[in-house]
Formats: sequence, C-alpha cells, structure tokens
Amino acid sequence: MSVPIPPICVVDDDAGIREAVEGLLRAEGFEVELFASAQRFAARARQAPLSCVVLDVELPGLSGLDLQRELASAGLDVPIIFLTGHGSIPMSVQAMKAGAIEFLTKPFDADDLLGAIQQAVSGTHSVELETKNGTTDVIGESRVIRQTLSRIQMVAPTDSTVLILGETGTGKEVLAKEIHRCSRRAEKPLIRVNCASIPKDLYESEFFGHVKGAFTGAFKDRVGRFEAADGGTLFLDEIGEIPLDLQSKLLRALQERQFERVGDDRTKRADVRIIAATNRDLGAEVAAGRFREDLYYRLNVFPLEIAPLRDRMEDIPLLARHFMELAAKEMNCPRARLTPAGLAMLQNYHWPGNIRELRNVIERAVIMAQGGAAEFDLPITITEPLPVKSSGEEPSGTERDFLTEPEMLKRERDNLLVVLEKTGWKIKGADGAAELLGIKPTTLLSRIKKMGLRRSEPAARRVPA
Repeated sequence: MSVPIPPICVVDDDAGIREAVEGLLRAEGFEVELFASAQRFAARARQAPLSCVVLDVELPGLSGLDLQRELASAGLDVPIIFLTGHGSIPMSVQAMKAGAIEFLTKPFDADDLLGAIQQAVSGTHSVELETKNGTTDVIGESRVIRQTLSRIQMVAPTDSTVLILGETGTGKEVLAKEIHRCSRRAEKPLIRVNCASIPKDLYESEFFGHVKGAFTGAFKDRVGRFEAADGGTLFLDEIGEIPLDLQSKLLRALQERQFERVGDDRTKRADVRIIAATNRDLGAEVAAGRFREDLYYRLNVFPLEIAPLRDRMEDIPLLARHFMELAAKEMNCPRARLTPAGLAMLQNYHWPGNIRELRNVIERAVIMAQGGAAEFDLPITITEPLPVKSSGEEPSGTERDFLTEPEMLKRERDNLLVVLEKTGWKIKGADGAAELLGIKPTTLLSRIKKMGLRRSEPAARRVPA
C-alpha cells in the first residue's frame, strides 16, 4: 500500500501565479493548497504535514525570506522553493544558504519547478532520487540509438566514470538514468546535480554539505550531494559550467572519494559512481584555459555521445507517439491522432532544440487538437532539391531543377485525385483526404472546386516523381 504524499502549498499574492502552479502540480497528481499571504500559510504550517512550499519573496506584510527565518526559528523543517519576479544573486544565495531547495524567477520553467518539487518530495533537499524500474526510457530503433544502448550495456555493470556528450535537449539525463538502472547500484539513489544552476558561493555547500553555524544563515546541518549519493550514482549535469577556481575541490572528491562539510574538519567518505554530462566541447574548453585538464581526463574515462535528433529521423514516429500519449495523460487532454501528413512534417524539420523541442511541439499540438488530428506549427524544411526531368520542349541533354506553373498545377491536381480516390472521396474526419494531406477540409473543398474535380474523373495512375 502506497503512503499518501502530503499536500504542496503555494504562497503568492498573484492569483494568476497561484492558479498556474496549481494546474501544473495537479496534472502531476499532487494535492495543492493555495495561500495569498505568508501569515495565512504560517498558521497552516503548524497544523499538519506538508511536502513543501512554493513561496514568493515579495509578499504583503511578511516577506518570503522573513517567513523562512520564522519557520526555522520555530523548528519547522519545511522544504522551500522560492518563486519570484524580483530575484537577484545575493538574494538567491541568502535563501539557499538558509536551506531553500531552489530559487526560481518568473516566468518559471515548468521542468525546473517540477524538478525542485521532486527533490522536496524525496525527503532530501537538493537531491533527485530515481529508483530502479523494469523498462528503459531510451526510445528509438535507429542504428545510432542501438549503438548507444550497446555501449551502455558494456559500461553500466562497471563503476567506470561516464562522460555523456551531446547538444542541448538530446536526452543526456535519460542516458544517465539508463546507465544507473542497468548498474549494480540500481537499488541505491541516483542524485542529479545541475551544475549550471548553483550560485558560485554555494558550490561547496551543495556538493559537500555544511554544519549548523558554518556561515550566516546556516540554521541546521545539511547533507551535500556526495553524501546523499553514497552507495549510488552522482550525475553531474552541465559539468562544463563549474567555475574554474572550484574545479580543484571537485577533482579531489572525485579522485579520493573524500570530502569535508563546510565548517567541519572531519573527513567523510562516499562510495559513488560518477556520470557527467555536457553540451560543451571540453577539449576546447581545456585549450582555452576554462576547464582543468586533469579534471577533464578524470571525467573522460568512457565518453558516450548521443546523436542530435536530425541524425535519427527514423526515431521520430516512436518518439512522437510516446510524447502524444504522455501529453494526453499529463495535460488531461483527449488523445490526438498522428496523421501521415503530420508525421511527414515532423520528419522534414531539422529540430535545433532536439527531443526537448519535439516534446514541446507535440504537447502544444495535443492541447490544440482536442481529440482530433494533431497539427504542428513548424516551418517547412526542404532537405533536397526536387528532381525534375526535362520536358520534350527542352533542348536535348538538358535538365531543369524547377517546375513551371502549369506543371505545378498538374502535379497538385493529380495528387488530389490520387488521395480522393484512395479515401473514397471522404473529405473530413479520421482517414479523410484532408487529414491525409494535412490541410483543413474547407481548404480541400476550395481546391476541388477551383480545379473543377469530379468524382467520375479517373485518378492518375501515379503521382509524377
């Protein structure tokens, strides 16, 4: 029997923000309570358990930072995620040192907020716990994905350090989870550290922890990422973003598996497997003096590169259907249909944002489809010129790489007839001609009328190449 998760409280004087966060969290299955002021929440915090609080900084009366101090003074250990439109680096450092899980600015990124919520629900601040499951999250059947999975099967059973390389949005975190799932440490925690999101003054505290009183605002002991990952895997995401002057301390922890909490002279040990990821060329960063060479060699034991989506277009049908199912479930929307025309559009786009962009495009299309055919708002990408054979009127031995207007009209007419005959002249609805062509039924009817097409007219045997 599963243990119910206590509610998440949202404290913000902006009703729009409260409702937006509430909708996001309820879609993930969380119970949510809303408060317009810190005073009202303070009374609630003493009454019953809660998972965490999403807290605005600038509130009428009692500010979010003041509330944080009051809760700590009262001995109430409430995980706090700050969400504000008036953030600054000193303010975020102050909040994080006092024990906040995350400090996000408005407009917030939904994935960042959900990631922080997962940290809070896991019961350990500043960590993300992933447990073993029986299936892989790596989706695809392309040659490059099969090669990647083969390399994962080689390295996962070992304790070797893995460096995952790839563009933004390609799914580096998914590979890290797969390595952990297939390892002997799968029953232990996988702790993710987003190195790009940690303020410079907090790196030591975040990685190694601190003791109460170590610095102003350190109201209690705090476990660092290395200690939280003991026995499991530590995933250092965006490793290339760590400041140069802090890389030596990380190198020592990686080499010796030893560290000290900030404010404590006792040395601790951690048995962790290291997986790092970056979208940077670390070799070039080393050459430019922005990344330590010894740290680079320590990380680059088993490099694992993940291909951009444009190099694995054959995986788009599987990915698209997966994300459509996921979006329908998460957004509580009717399931949309993926049409051949829609799939062709997805496969003819170059996807600079990779899988992350694909997921966002599909989520938007599922919401807009309302249970109908998904339509994707993407620019058309022509990958190759259209081959056109020269007509009999052209000089012998010459070829054109274009179509004349009459040729274009004939080709469009022939294509419409083929689709109409294929669908039995069914214009709209599932498997109708409009859906196959990827256009609106009204647009198709207009073209049929304009071209003077009649059902009795025989279809062309084939569409010209």
